[in-house]
Amino acid sequence: MSVSSHLSTAVHALCWLELAARRGRTKLTSAEIASSLASNPVQVRRELAPLRHAGLVQVVGRGPGGGWALGRPAEMITLKQVSDAIGEERPFALHPHAPNPECPVGAGIRPVLGDVYDDVQAAIARELDGRTVADVLDRILKPS
Repeated sequence: MSVSSHLSTAVHALCWLELAARRGRTKLTSAEIASSLASNPVQVRRELAPLRHAGLVQVVGRGPGGGWALGRPAEMITLKQVSDAIGEERPFALHPHAPNPECPVGAGIRPVLGDVYDDVQAAIARELDGRTVADVLDRILKPS
């Protein structure tokens, strides 16, 4: 099973931007964000592009003096908004082809699993909608 890490990468970048803002930095370059992600600036720009389209981040300036900043306060960016912006896929999928309709399990499994997966997706959406980038950063920074 393939699992996407795009949501984790996006939230990491947003938390880094928020920490920079809390420390008085109005923007970070793609290279600075990439350093925290142990990635590269080109990949950072690709990862942040859908967030920019959703208004969650913004480009501040262009060229050597440019950088990224949050598009709204971190307290107003839910993880669900981030997930929606990047088009995160559902955690589970049904069979890639229809199972054997002559089999008692094969004939009925898709609608039942579809309902289960819908419930799981709704629970995930509720959890993500109840947490913000600021919440995540505060937990990261909380002394153990």
